[in-house]
Amino acid sequence: MASKFQLVQNPIKPIGCHAWNKDRTKLAISPNNHTVEIYSYRDNQYTLDATLKEHGQRVTGIDWASATNQLVTCAEDRNAYVWNIDSKTGQWKPTLVILRINRAATCVKWSPNEDKFAVGSGSRLISICYFDEENDWWVSKHIKKPIRSTVLSLDWHPNNVLVAAGSSDFTCRVFSGYIKTVDPKPAATSWGKKMPFGNMMAEFGTGAGGGGWVHDVSFTEDGEKLVFVAHDSSVTVVDAAADMAITRTPVPQLPFRCVTWITQNSFVAAGHDNMPMLFEHRGPEVKYIGSLDVPPAKKEVKVSAMDKFRNLDSKGSSDAKSTATAVQSTHQNAISEVSIFKGTKSASQVLSTIGVDGIIVLWDLATIKGTTGFPMA
Repeated sequence: MASKFQLVQNPIKPIGCHAWNKDRTKLAISPNNHTVEIYSYRDNQYTLDATLKEHGQRVTGIDWASATNQLVTCAEDRNAYVWNIDSKTGQWKPTLVILRINRAATCVKWSPNEDKFAVGSGSRLISICYFDEENDWWVSKHIKKPIRSTVLSLDWHPNNVLVAAGSSDFTCRVFSGYIKTVDPKPAATSWGKKMPFGNMMAEFGTGAGGGGWVHDVSFTEDGEKLVFVAHDSSVTVVDAAADMAITRTPVPQLPFRCVTWITQNSFVAAGHDNMPMLFEHRGPEVKYIGSLDVPPAKKEVKVSAMDKFRNLDSKGSSDAKSTATAVQSTHQNAISEVSIFKGTKSASQVLSTIGVDGIIVLWDLATIKGTTGFPMA
C-alpha cells in the first residue's frame, strides 16, 4: 500500500523539496539546506549519485523537466540555476538565471512545454524565465500587480501560458505568462480570451473569516479546474467551465501544505496531519473521502497481569493504548510535498510524498482503492 524510506538520517532532517526525472530512476531532493542531492532509485533502493552545492542558502524549490532532462532549483539566496549534465564528464553543470529579485525565491515550476519556468519569491512577484538565444542565458520578466505578499506556490495551465499562484496575502490568482518570443498566440480558454503578459485572469480569496496563506495550487489535466489549500484549513475548487463556480470547504483536519489532482474529479491533499487525504469534487460539493494512510491490521496482543501492574506504576494507567506515544501514521511529521510518481493528473497510479521527518513514501493508489473501496474517478 505504501513503501517508505528514511532518506535523510544521521541526523534526521526535513526534506524541503523533491523532483523525479522522466523514467523515475533519479530523484532530486534538498535536505533542508543549501545543497541538492541526486539519488538513483532502483528496486526500492536509493543510492546517492551527486551533491549540487552552487546555492549559498536553503534550497526552496526543485523541478525536473522530463523531456529536456534539465533540473531547475531556487533558494533563499535569491538565485535560480538550470542544471544540465555534461556529456563528457557526466557532471551536473549550473547556469545562473537572471531573476532580478531582492528577496528569497520560494518556489519554481517548469511550464508544460519546458521552454520556460516560473519562480515565486518574497519580492511579491513572479519571475517568468525563458532562454535568450542571442545572449545565451536565462532571463526573466516580472508579474507584479496586484500581488501584495510572498508567492508560496505555482502551477501551470496545460496551455503553457496561464500560471496559478498562491500567496501569503490569502489569495490565489491566475496570470498570463505569455512570452511573445517563445509562445504562439494562445487560443481562448474558460479562464479568458485575452492573455497579454502579466494580465490577471482571475482572483480568489480563502476563508470568509480572514483566510490564510495559500500553500499550494493545482490545475487539472485539462486545465478546467483549479484547487488550492490554505492555512485556515480550507480547500477551494474553482470550476472555470462552470462559469467560475467556487466551492470553498472548511475541513476539520489541520492545515494542508500540498495538493494535486489524481483524476478529473479527485484530488489528494496533505499537510500537518501527517497523512495524505482523498477528496472528491462533484458539482457544487467537495467531499472528504478518507485518509490514504490505512495502517495494516495488527493482532491483539494479550497483556499479562505483571505488565498491567508495571504500566500502572510507571505511567499511572494499566491501559497501554491510552498511554502510547507512537504516531500512528506512515509519516511521523508534517508532509511538505506530494507529487505524481506514476501516471498523470487525470489517471494517477502512484504518488510520492516527502516530509519533515526526512522520509519519502510511495503510495500505490490501486492497492489503496482495493483495500478501502475509495472512489477515485
